[in-house]
Amino acid sequence: MCGINGLISIQQEEQSKLDDYITRMNDMIIHRGPDDDGAFTYSDKEGAIAMGMRRLSIIDLNSGKQPIYSEDKNIVIVFNGEIYNYRTLRNELETLGATFTTQSDTEVILKLYENQGTSSFHKLDGMFGFSIYDKKKNKVFIARDFFGEKPLYYTEKEGKFIWASELKSVLKIIDTVPSIDKKGLNLFFKLTYIPAPFTIYEGIHKLESNHFITYDLSTHTHSIECIEEITQAKKENVSFEDAKSSVKELVNESVVSRSVSDVPIGTFLSGGVDSSIVSLCLAKMNHAKINTFSIGFAKKSYDETDKARTVSKLINSHHHEFILDEKDLESNIDKILLNFDEPFADSSSLPTYLVANKTSEHVKVALTGDGGDEVFGGYNKYHMGNINKKYTSMVPRGIHNLIKKTNDLLIKPKHDKRGMRYRVDKLLNAIDYSDNYYWDIISLGYAGDSLSSYLLPEMIEANPFAFYQDTTGIRSPKDLTEYRTIDKHMSLEGDMLVKVDRTSMLSSIECRAPFLNKKIWKYTNTLPDDYLMKGWNKKYILKEAFREEFPKDFLDKSKSGFGVPVGDWLRSALRQDLENCISDTLLDTQNIFQKDTIKKLVTDHLNGKDNTFKVWTFYCFQKWYIHSYVASENEILLKK
Repeated sequence: MCGINGLISIQQEEQSKLDDYITRMNDMIIHRGPDDDGAFTYSDKEGAIAMGMRRLSIIDLNSGKQPIYSEDKNIVIVFNGEIYNYRTLRNELETLGATFTTQSDTEVILKLYENQGTSSFHKLDGMFGFSIYDKKKNKVFIARDFFGEKPLYYTEKEGKFIWASELKSVLKIIDTVPSIDKKGLNLFFKLTYIPAPFTIYEGIHKLESNHFITYDLSTHTHSIECIEEITQAKKENVSFEDAKSSVKELVNESVVSRSVSDVPIGTFLSGGVDSSIVSLCLAKMNHAKINTFSIGFAKKSYDETDKARTVSKLINSHHHEFILDEKDLESNIDKILLNFDEPFADSSSLPTYLVANKTSEHVKVALTGDGGDEVFGGYNKYHMGNINKKYTSMVPRGIHNLIKKTNDLLIKPKHDKRGMRYRVDKLLNAIDYSDNYYWDIISLGYAGDSLSSYLLPEMIEANPFAFYQDTTGIRSPKDLTEYRTIDKHMSLEGDMLVKVDRTSMLSSIECRAPFLNKKIWKYTNTLPDDYLMKGWNKKYILKEAFREEFPKDFLDKSKSGFGVPVGDWLRSALRQDLENCISDTLLDTQNIFQKDTIKKLVTDHLNGKDNTFKVWTFYCFQKWYIHSYVASENEILLKK
């Protein structure tokens, strides 16, 4: 696990300049790999290339140093991530005559490419971002994993092609800060995050998951291809009992593969269905006690540590419980938010960072329950999609508008916990008679056309979701499989995995998600939808597969997740900071917002009307703009 960087110049470069480029890029991501670093540089009349990495040593601690070269030195790789089936692949390659000098998964990728080319990338089961330079072909190949667990940014600017695990490395070496990208801006305010291939910067992109770039150094052109073509899965005629047995086997198998490590390993145990099942599986395959880690809150309405304790006692783990108060979270807000390098408003990133940070004091690797909701159908929004279909077929639009108007007149609670009232408001606001309902449901910030009231007309993008509708071929999602497919492309890649990667890497700890396994994803896509969601019972087959392992009804208990009272903080500890975000000077300089309406939105929240999710999204954007965007511009001006 680490971070990678790379640069191609269209002209020959001096060695000292290449060294400087890659050193500066590596220095920006020391937190991703504090154990080691490495670099490769090469320059000739056709151009120059530099590739670097920072390493967090997990596998092959002594001989896994990167870059790694082929025997003839004509192929070189830098790699970020873990390949869980690398031992199987290594055995296959050895039967074909390949020899290895290390025990690392990095060398397996290199040998696999050397033997089978880019067509071999689909054989990799894992999370990764890597780049391979092939001197004989005079090409560079840059790849990202199936789900997008590991990040990869790229841009082509100023005679250079640049790629990196984090935006900060790219921004460190370009000579001008790009303009704000209108698509990225609209996606952020609607979703509270920006999914691939967009970023907040014009001309800087995220490589989509399950894709690779081919850069030809002879022509200085590049192309992007899928690693593995995904076709619509055919629903299989399988009995529920057989499917349940297969699910349990696949999950156990995945936990085994994700537990390979040469350093201590544990689990994040929240007490929810997903983390409890992962912890159980890991405990059953280990003879010694495993380490489990959970986070609790001094504020009891947000604390759910009792569920984690129940599981810990059941599996006899060595349990570590960290109780935090609001000051622990408030004091880390800037550090966490600004590490994303672009606006990111998922408030659960705050406790996620703290549990990762505390866990890093004990282990270097933690298994998580991430991905369980997308893979097995665990979100309330999947119900809401079905509700919309039934509701709009029964309730005329005029009656709905009257219901919504009446609801809007009711006094709203002043707190920001996502209770029943929040869910009712969310559902009524998401009801759509034109088949756009699911796109509104996933818009956690400014749903529908509400954004047009706050951004200047010239900043509004007519349909920010057009790319994803075209990519997935889903314009009006109608069933669970289509909802989950959209989430894989958007919220999983752009929100959940970004949150976990940046917060864990900021703490120099590796997180692995057993549910994010291609075999499991592909299998659940072949199952009837009612195997995943039966009535109101979410993740039905997963819970039934493991039900006998847990106390009666334990897997049916509701869990609210990492709730964080940011709405309250914006009225108290963060009030002055928020008020600074609506200063006339700042808003006039930005020329992004409709000043009167955005100021009213914020002022109403400060005066007690709950606008938490809109205001928090605005606040996170302003934090990024002031401390990252303007700061980057100033840094570049100082260099000139």
